[in-house]
Amino acid sequence: MRKQIILGVLLLLSSLGAPAQKVETKQSVIDCGQILFQRPVSVEFELQNKGGRPLYIRDVKTSCGCATASYPRNAIPQGESFKVSATYDAQQLGHFEKIIAVYSNAGSKPLLLTLRGHVVTEVVDYAGDYPFKLGQLSTDVNDIEFDDVNRGDRPIKRIHVFNSSSQTAEPQVMHMPPYLKAEVSPSRIAAGHAGVITLYLDSHHIRNLGLNKTSVYLGAYPGDKVSEDKEITLSAVLLPSFENFNESTREFMPRLALSARELSLALNGKAKRRGEIEIENKGRTTLEIRSLQMFTEGLEVSLSDKKIEPGETAKLKVTAIASHLKKARSKPRILIITNDPDNAKVVITIHVE
Repeated sequence: MRKQIILGVLLLLSSLGAPAQKVETKQSVIDCGQILFQRPVSVEFELQNKGGRPLYIRDVKTSCGCATASYPRNAIPQGESFKVSATYDAQQLGHFEKIIAVYSNAGSKPLLLTLRGHVVTEVVDYAGDYPFKLGQLSTDVNDIEFDDVNRGDRPIKRIHVFNSSSQTAEPQVMHMPPYLKAEVSPSRIAAGHAGVITLYLDSHHIRNLGLNKTSVYLGAYPGDKVSEDKEITLSAVLLPSFENFNESTREFMPRLALSARELSLALNGKAKRRGEIEIENKGRTTLEIRSLQMFTEGLEVSLSDKKIEPGETAKLKVTAIASHLKKARSKPRILIITNDPDNAKVVITIHVE
């Protein structure tokens, strides 16, 4: 009896000390992009046994009979990589998204993989140019603006990408802020071929009103390094909410008036040039300048007062700096966010000669 107890304890300790079983994948989603009708497409997901024991794949199931999968039947040693192949029959036009569930001894829940794409009768490629070289890839833009975003909006922008290298690329959008999500289609772009990156913005995750600026970086493959030559600048303008505003209260609201919405600053070879714009409150309550920001490098601004009483004015001084403006990727502009519902967002364009 004592021997049985000791043996049981030893077995329990052995099981507690055994490393947890785990399976991981480098890419849980593969987008095939455009594929031709009735021409099946196959992909391979690369997985790895990250556990401390041999891994056994018990089964792989697909979300419908239009997709099939194959997988290794033998034990996969600790630390080794393996592949799960999936094929979609392309018998139906339009977008598809199929789930592949991998069941193993790594746990009771399957590892979920996604195969998606768009079945078409004819592949249509982007007809524009790719003037921006970002590392090994070329794009149609290197500066993206999400304008007039209201809380709750989910706008999208697209970047067209061309693989100008001699090897297959797996584009990666790096250093993404929490309010952005990127999808690359197709996931793998052959040399000399093109794809599309779709950026989805979730305004619920933007914290600050007005201009939110950041940079993302376009890598050619997983693990690619971030560098200045791969930079895409990005901005999103979050507008204030006027939930309690109605027409009956309009006459009691502040009302912004500008002496000009454009300002010309002729540098004429000088390092700096300054100009001025007056902001007047023609309303009946205090006008608040909630945010004052620049879209680009190369501008300096100062405002004499951020709270302007009825009938009063404030002076906005703008200085253009020649050396910094050379680095600007978009037109020099100033963004003003106010509590005037008719002028919640004001953009002043700066013309530099």
